[in-house]
Amino acid sequence: MVIAFDAECFASKTLFSYRTKEGNIKMKKRKEVIMIVALITICCAIMAVVDGIIQPDYAVKSGIKIVVFLIAPIVYSQFDRELNVKEIFRWKKKGVKLTIGLAVGVYLIILGAYFVGKDLFDFSGVTESLTSNIGVTGERFVWVALYISFINSFLEEFFFRGFAFLTIKKLMPRKFAYLFSSFMFALYHVAMMTGWFSIGMYLITMVGLFIGGVIFDYLNEKNETIYSSWLVHMFANFAINTIGFILFGIL
Repeated sequence: MVIAFDAECFASKTLFSYRTKEGNIKMKKRKEVIMIVALITICCAIMAVVDGIIQPDYAVKSGIKIVVFLIAPIVYSQFDRELNVKEIFRWKKKGVKLTIGLAVGVYLIILGAYFVGKDLFDFSGVTESLTSNIGVTGERFVWVALYISFINSFLEEFFFRGFAFLTIKKLMPRKFAYLFSSFMFALYHVAMMTGWFSIGMYLITMVGLFIGGVIFDYLNEKNETIYSSWLVHMFANFAINTIGFILFGIL
């Protein structure tokens, strides 16, 4: 009877210890998610203020963005032992051909949409806003286009798809990771594009950004690397910059 009682007590204590440990793990994950979500929200808010209110020179804004979207998450990861951002930078050949095909397709679709809709929507506000708000002129646009295509696209993919999606997906349901990262990606561009378009074109752009964010998330989840979405994002920026060259009268 004593042995049976001791065994029952041991089993009870073990079960209690397991449940306590499981509860602590869930609590730790919950706190980790809250911290990451808070950091992403704060970073987006900082860039919204920089883009929409402060509106510094483009070079200054780019420097701030590097600190906020790249350095801040990396620094945060140093204090979280379970968060390994090195995995985000790993190169994998999986799905390369599909990604290249999609990238070229996105370029052609965006450029085609511009030529179809240029008579329906007024794009003059784009160049006026770039020139008056952050000092981007036709002469400087070449350098800005290079930065946007290669560096800016990488910063956004690392932050929104690598940090905001792949990291959160390990801690929360996939649907939440998809919706949160895509929503923040679209919302981030609100301040950046203020005054560029009419309300109708603006809403279409926001919906397109959200859908684009979901597609980018899917690519990264499928191919297990941010380089897939970075390449597609890069070609999307190539198309946008081509339109910019047209609007500035360079092409």
